[in-house]
Amino acid sequence: MTSIPQASLHPEIRKAKGLTLRALIPKRWYAHAVLWVACFFLGIPLFYSIIVSTQDNADVFRYRLLPGNSLAENWDAVINRRGLQDYMLNSAIMTSAITVGKTILSLLAGLAFVYFRFPGKWVVFSFVLVTLMMPTEVLIIALFRFMNDLRWADTYLALIVPFLASATGTFLFRQHFANIPAELSEAAQLDGASPLQFLLRVLIPISWNTIGALAVVQFVYAWNMYLWPSMIISSSERDVVQVGINTLRGGDNTIEYGPLTLAAVIASLPPLIVFVLLQKQFMSGFALSRDK
Repeated sequence: MTSIPQASLHPEIRKAKGLTLRALIPKRWYAHAVLWVACFFLGIPLFYSIIVSTQDNADVFRYRLLPGNSLAENWDAVINRRGLQDYMLNSAIMTSAITVGKTILSLLAGLAFVYFRFPGKWVVFSFVLVTLMMPTEVLIIALFRFMNDLRWADTYLALIVPFLASATGTFLFRQHFANIPAELSEAAQLDGASPLQFLLRVLIPISWNTIGALAVVQFVYAWNMYLWPSMIISSSERDVVQVGINTLRGGDNTIEYGPLTLAAVIASLPPLIVFVLLQKQFMSGFALSRDK
């Protein structure tokens, strides 16, 4: 398609076009300036952490803003002497199991609340919504005693099972499935599809954005858990990364800031990678539009 020469446009059209461009340029300039300033201040802690991870305590206390020469020593302290990779493996096992389990159970719960009829459905759903206002810290003592009664303390089961149910995921999928046209369910019933076949063949293929959004949120939440693993796990072999980082603190009330910061930077990479891989699904899954 050929563009229309500027000289052939009517003077009023050229005038209106020029006014539109002049009106947009300042708004875009200010918007970009605000975004750049916000990104700068948000990025300062990350960049400073990367710099500190290459320094020793002497450089840290001099507040040097240039990379140091202790990266190899800090890496040796974190990986070879303290075994941060073992803690990250434990966190990966726990986080993957929680994320997959929560997603599956939330899908099934959303399917039940939308496409099944049973007595007291709205009462049960109301109780699910009530649990959204109850943080884990409120239930942590009861959970601790329950895990001890089951003899699950200091096991992966104690890390994973209490967090498989998700009120947030249930609510998210319930709202998502409720916005899907009822004709799809009716057509599946006419074709003789079972509820699970309808879920696997119809609902899941059109729900990948919602699944990805929930997976990102649950992965980050499970990866960053500290209080519950520190209470229920007593063996260092099953410590998760957030608890394991605490072992990098030096003895005699001293803190080795270089290794500690390097471990924190390394531990932040898996959630960052998951978010980057599922960024499109995350943004689309929580987008509010007329098509959802």
